[in-house]
Amino acid sequence: MELALILIFIIGYTAITFEHALRIDKLIPALLMMSISWALISFGNTDQHVLNDTLLHHFGKTTEILVFLMGAMAIVEMIDYFDGFKSVQSLIRVSNAYQLLLIISILAFILSAIIDNLTATIVLISILRKMITDKELRNWMAGFVIIAANSGGAWSPIGDVTTTMLWISGKVSSLKLIEHILLPAIISLIIPLLIATRLKIFKQALPPRNAQRKNRMSTFILICGLLLIVLVPVFKTLTHLPPYMGMMFSLAAFAIIGEIASKRHLNLSSINEQDKSGHVGPTLKALTKIEMPSILFFLGILMTVAAMESRGMIEQFGENVLASGISKDLYIIILGIASAIIDNVPLVAASIGMFNDAIDASTWHFIAYTAGTGGSILIIGSAAGVVAMGMENISFGWYLKRFSLIALAGYLGGVLTFLLL
Repeated sequence: MELALILIFIIGYTAITFEHALRIDKLIPALLMMSISWALISFGNTDQHVLNDTLLHHFGKTTEILVFLMGAMAIVEMIDYFDGFKSVQSLIRVSNAYQLLLIISILAFILSAIIDNLTATIVLISILRKMITDKELRNWMAGFVIIAANSGGAWSPIGDVTTTMLWISGKVSSLKLIEHILLPAIISLIIPLLIATRLKIFKQALPPRNAQRKNRMSTFILICGLLLIVLVPVFKTLTHLPPYMGMMFSLAAFAIIGEIASKRHLNLSSINEQDKSGHVGPTLKALTKIEMPSILFFLGILMTVAAMESRGMIEQFGENVLASGISKDLYIIILGIASAIIDNVPLVAASIGMFNDAIDASTWHFIAYTAGTGGSILIIGSAAGVVAMGMENISFGWYLKRFSLIALAGYLGGVLTFLLL
């Protein structure tokens, strides 16, 4: 049974890794290996009631993460509905490429901690498209956006899927995560930015740009949306309810603001000009734009790992690793580098079932840092990298040649900082 589950996981993950060569979306092998794994467990189980309870337990824990992510995605889509992110673009005033790089990287670092690294990457690359016509320079900027977004997502409980998993699983608290990871995350970005000062492409001047007209409604909506997302950890601290409840509260509150603002927005602009009976509000539009393939992919991965965990395989693997003499810190460092090749979600999911350390133990903080930033080493190693790859048609080899060593230097700098602290 255990061997069969391992083979299914290996075959499924190989298909996910080579999705572009196979020309199939990664969610297909993820859902297949989830359903086949649990089917095998069902065939070998004599007590169906116990199995159903186990399955429901793991599905409930997984659904907490997915509902949380869906709420965050909906809020971001509502901000975009009102062109909220254009108000960020209007504030950028620079004269050369390196100044722009600094501003974009800082924005990516901060925004990814608030709206998650995937969304921050989409927003900033969209802004870069409107500001830079030179494809080569834009690709270089996009490479640094990937590094900055992954570094920014690592120190926030809502900045990356993996940190969200650790937070929802009760392995880290939001304040302690920020306290222990913020400085290593900053170092992991500063080192690449220092390297960029030596690169010729960032020494060129940029042509003057016409000022963007700002819509007051857009700025208001952006501020409201970001504040409500930031409110989620506060809601959890005050109520002791799971994080997804706070996200649902913020989504509901933002939906009220959005519905009221949309009527005024329709009166002030030509966007979606319809009569009242035909008006579709921002909430419904946002929900239709949620990345359901990504949600289903996470469902497949997390439930496949849960299947192995239900058989005690993950915990046993952790005991074997530590019994072999390898230090826990070295294992976690390797885990971060491996996340550049294998998606960091199953690695973190496996680690959660592997270690029994108390909440806010250094183990969990170190995993949050390495899994979050290690994916920058290869463009396929993180959601931010994959979306940048698709939006700008950046090849795997181009990124490998120009950015892998830069990202690795930042990663190791952050590792050293964490260990010194």
